[in-house]
Amino acid sequence: MTNDLKGKRIAILVADGFEQVELTEPRKALKDAGAITEIVSPAEGEVQGWNHHDKADKFRVDVELDAAHPDHYDALLLPGGVANPDQLRTFPKAVEFVRSFFKDGKPVAAICHGPWMLAEADVLHGRVVTSWPSIRTDLRNAGAQWLDMEVVTDHGLVTSRKPDDIPAFNRKMIEEFVAGAPVPQGAGPRSDRS
Repeated sequence: MTNDLKGKRIAILVADGFEQVELTEPRKALKDAGAITEIVSPAEGEVQGWNHHDKADKFRVDVELDAAHPDHYDALLLPGGVANPDQLRTFPKAVEFVRSFFKDGKPVAAICHGPWMLAEADVLHGRVVTSWPSIRTDLRNAGAQWLDMEVVTDHGLVTSRKPDDIPAFNRKMIEEFVAGAPVPQGAGPRSDRS
C-alpha cells in the first residue's frame, strides 16, 4: 500500500443503477493509495449498485448531492452503468458538480457509461476519450474524439470502456490524481495508453 494520495479527498458521483465493480474496484485502489473517498448521490441514505442487469449491493451515501461542494474535493470519479449517468444528467446540480471540476482544473476519471455526464456537462470540446461503445456518438457529438482503447488520458481526464479495463483505468486514475494534473477546457488532445 502506498500513500501517494494521502490527504486527498475524492468524490464518487453516482445514482441508483451504477455498475458496482466500477465503483468498488476504483474506490479500493484510491483507498489503498491513501485517499479519502466519499459517495455523493441524489439518493438519500443508500444508493443501489448493479451487476450488469441484476441488482447488487446498496452503498451508504456519504454526502447527499444537495449538500455536496466540489471545492471540498481534489478529484472526481464517475462510475458507469446505463441507468446511473442517465439519471444523474437529469439533476442540474449533478451536471454543475461535474462541470466545476473542469472549471477548477481538477482531475476526473470516468469509465464505461460514466462519460455521458461529461457530454451533459459540456466539457468534451477538443478532448480525446473512450467509453462503452454505445455512447461514442453522443461523445463525438459533444465535441470529443473517441478512441477504442482500454484507457485514454487527456490533460487529467482519464476514461475507459468497461469493467475489463479497470486495472489499466485504476493505474492511470491514480497517476493523474497524484499529479493533480490540470483539466483545462479545450486544452487540446494528449492521449496515451497504459
